Amino acid sequence: MVNLKRALLFLTVILFAANPFTSIAAEEAQGDGTKSQAEEINAHIKHHLEDDHYFTLYKKGEDYVGFPLPVILIDNGLKVFSSGKFKENDGLTEVDGQFYKYYHGKIYKTDAAGTIDYDAEHHPTNAKPLDFSITKNVVGLMLAALLLFLGFISLAKTYKKGSNNLPKGVGRVLEPLVLYVRDEMAIPNIGHRYKEFMPYLLSVFFLIFTLNLMGLTPIGFNVTGNISVTLCLALFTFVITNFKANKDYWKHIFWMPGVPVPFKFVLAPIEVLGMFTKPFSLMLRLFANITAGHSVVMGLIAIVYLFQQQLTVGGSIGVSMLLTLILFFLELLVAFLQAFIFTMLSSLFIGMAVEEHAHH
Repeated sequence: MVNLKRALLFLTVILFAANPFTSIAAEEAQGDGTKSQAEEINAHIKHHLEDDHYFTLYKKGEDYVGFPLPVILIDNGLKVFSSGKFKENDGLTEVDGQFYKYYHGKIYKTDAAGTIDYDAEHHPTNAKPLDFSITKNVVGLMLAALLLFLGFISLAKTYKKGSNNLPKGVGRVLEPLVLYVRDEMAIPNIGHRYKEFMPYLLSVFFLIFTLNLMGLTPIGFNVTGNISVTLCLALFTFVITNFKANKDYWKHIFWMPGVPVPFKFVLAPIEVLGMFTKPFSLMLRLFANITAGHSVVMGLIAIVYLFQQQLTVGGSIGVSMLLTLILFFLELLVAFLQAFIFTMLSSLFIGMAVEEHAHH
């Protein structure tokens, strides 16, 4: 019992220390005297949620400490350079006689003075080159893919030795989750054809789950909070669902059996619209929940520092620690839940498309 208590206490301390939001919110809430605390907090939350060409580890004063990432542009040829060049001259750099301005997370073509033109709604109108840069979210995706590759290679080696061997190391964590995806999602929703779609379901489940967990680390990734990433995942489900669909699926969409002919003309457009609302809901649900989770965690912890003058030092730290731990465990639940929901709905949509209907 004593060892268990010590283990729980150690885990609590580690979780608190590993959580990125407390130290970040404190740094931002203190400010530098030129902005109000609320403005500092809002600016950092926005910076955390957005993708970036510079890998930020933490903020010190007005500077973000980290390392530059490679910028890859296609504009009258291929241009590859470090994003650190944007920091050398207030976001402006020259490459092969072309001038580029880094403005609000995007790269625009400009002149030697770094001029940015705006429309009536104050949106930049400068041309943008094709940007294939390695951004922070791309690094997060690569890191997640590498971790999953190494983890499943380790699990696969265990099965090569024989079906009776127990997984070791990370395989002990992965195997129950693999069985859970198979027995609770794939088989009930898809049926006897579940093996055909297991690679995709396992890939999307573990990718989302891993990315969500990475978002709780001090590095502070927000990959699944990027709508481009969730759009890509939803499109994969959409393509697989419709390319693997059988003739009964398409018949129920365009000419629903058992329905009077006049109603078939009414229901067909609704069913076609439903084909696109399903992936749209997948995309929006994952993006909105992860983004809201990060915003709420950082916002609630920042409240402690906004009211630190009304609290004692011990009270401020105690409230911060309590909020951090509660919200951290809540985010752990959300990380798994969002991966589960996306995979469950994907398996459901695929199952509806490949199901063999009995007509009487």
